Amino acid sequence: MTADTATHVRGTPPESGRRRSLRVWRDRLPGLIMGGPALLVFTAMFIVPMILAFVLSFTDWNGYSLDLDFVGLENYQYAFRNPRTVDAAVFTAVIAVVGTALCNSLGLLVAVLIARPGRANTAMRTIFFYPYIISSLIIGFLWSAMLAPTGVVNGFLNQFGVAALPFLTDAGWAKAAVIGTIVWSSFGFNMILYIAGIKSVPVEYYEAATVDGASRWQQFRNVTLPLIAPVVTVNLVLTLVGLLKVYDIVLALTDGGPAGSTQTIVYQVLKGSFSTAQLGLGAAQSVILLIVTAVLGLGVTLARRGSEKKVTD
Repeated sequence: MTADTATHVRGTPPESGRRRSLRVWRDRLPGLIMGGPALLVFTAMFIVPMILAFVLSFTDWNGYSLDLDFVGLENYQYAFRNPRTVDAAVFTAVIAVVGTALCNSLGLLVAVLIARPGRANTAMRTIFFYPYIISSLIIGFLWSAMLAPTGVVNGFLNQFGVAALPFLTDAGWAKAAVIGTIVWSSFGFNMILYIAGIKSVPVEYYEAATVDGASRWQQFRNVTLPLIAPVVTVNLVLTLVGLLKVYDIVLALTDGGPAGSTQTIVYQVLKGSFSTAQLGLGAAQSVILLIVTAVLGLGVTLARRGSEKKVTD
């Protein structure tokens, strides 16, 4: 007796292909219904605009009419030849690299110092995290007033006989002011993630390290740091990607000056392309930034894979 015959004898006829397909779709239907709206919103808000930006980057669209011509790679060639775009790309890279390093170093240092429970530590976490939830425009205007030639900072320096510093009128000082303001307002987010990672490390590991005579630094280097490797990766990627899109703080703090020295790529895309009616060029710059962001984010994730593997092994 064959298997089919035996099944038929037991009263459970074999399932046809059509019926099996219907059963599979019936099982998938709840997931499609629940995930469908999110998928539609993601497609409408991200996929469609990216496709439109890619198409418009090959045109001379001025943003006001549908009268546009295909210009090939002209926008991309101009973006790479334009000295102002190159300068903006270099400053954006400096912000991303230096800002990522400082935000994560400072966030991890503060997290280690105040990770333990206690009212004082809770108050410190609130204080350090508070700037992150304030609008970047407000932070930019606030520091613009404080760093002005007659602002609070220069007034404080004058009390000690130090001459007023050109925080917002000198290119070098203005770039440092932008990076410093970004780090001040952003490292609280990194700190919170690092505190969450540190608190997830089992206490038994620290107890065993203490029994073995490990110092606090050895415990941090050999226990804490390896076990929070996934948190480090998330912090690095989120900070790097976020800083590549910096715009609002630059707009409020320096407005891209002095002499365009603190312009970023997004600042040029949003302000430059609209003011000059070169939306096609702005779309090309956006596509370049999108590709660079994706490559760097993927590169950091892959580079950190070795450290994360030590945790999972």
